[in-house]
Amino acid sequence: MEVKVRIDGVDHKAQAQLMKGTLWVHVNGRTFTMDSGTGQKSRKKAGAGGSSDTVSAPMPGKVTKLLVQSGTAVKVGQAVLVMEAMKMEYTLKCEIDGTIDSISCAVGDQVALGKALVKIKPSAEK
Repeated sequence: MEVKVRIDGVDHKAQAQLMKGTLWVHVNGRTFTMDSGTGQKSRKKAGAGGSSDTVSAPMPGKVTKLLVQSGTAVKVGQAVLVMEAMKMEYTLKCEIDGTIDSISCAVGDQVALGKALVKIKPSAEK
């Protein structure tokens, strides 16, 4: 379902789905979860906004597109791959400037929650 979320005072359209007691909300390449039993929220690393050198799967799903190759220079927020999960398509973005160091998946791979998919070597300028 499509929902509206407010982050830092700015409204965004997001995709949300309740799956096995966890509410998953995907917005601008970032994934947030909330346990419906405890009401505790967390953020799964999957996109721009943090400082991780790894792009990880925000949920179990299938890799449908690789948008970069090893050695490709990337910028913060640049899309690196697309995956499909829960009948929706998610574009995963890098969180830092740098160069693609390694890719640990291929198109068609089924990946588990939290699997490291792309490793980025940070830019020396930071």
